[in-house]
Amino acid sequence: MHTETERKFLVRSEAFRSAVTESHRISQGYIAHDGGNTVRVRILDDKGILTIKGPTNGMSRAEWEIEIPLRDAEDLMRLTKSGRIEKVRHIVPALPAIPSPAPAAIPSPEGASVSPARRWEIDEFLGENAGLIMAEIELGSEDEAFERPEWLGEEVTGDRRYYNSFLSKVPYSTWR
Repeated sequence: MHTETERKFLVRSEAFRSAVTESHRISQGYIAHDGGNTVRVRILDDKGILTIKGPTNGMSRAEWEIEIPLRDAEDLMRLTKSGRIEKVRHIVPALPAIPSPAPAAIPSPEGASVSPARRWEIDEFLGENAGLIMAEIELGSEDEAFERPEWLGEEVTGDRRYYNSFLSKVPYSTWR
């Protein structure tokens, strides 16, 4: 299990599209979600993924994830509660990190330090959540600096309405 530390933002323009390096179709549902814990099954293109996440503490939460056979993921989807999330995830490489007094670094085998590669995952929601486009970046720590692209909008990191598990119960289309 590892700790996931991510920040979420609304996307304010289509300018990110020119930097997309790959896109994936995602269908996901929640087998359980209570007390901040979630058990999610996801079909990403043609593979299945089972994920368990703990409660959020600031921007971080425990996460355990394993790839499972596609057939198992399809079977588990039938156990999901509430609605499903349908989206296309676009990958955009992050600009180099802003230098900070203590930049996050990973020691290389040769003993040198290199900054970890970061990427933006931009989720373009479909179905009942159509019209919502969010970007997230996973960081090495809550205080890690990063460059903000011009297409990035309002930060929604702590707003539970933007959690996928919430969107599966209260779709974006019903907010208006």
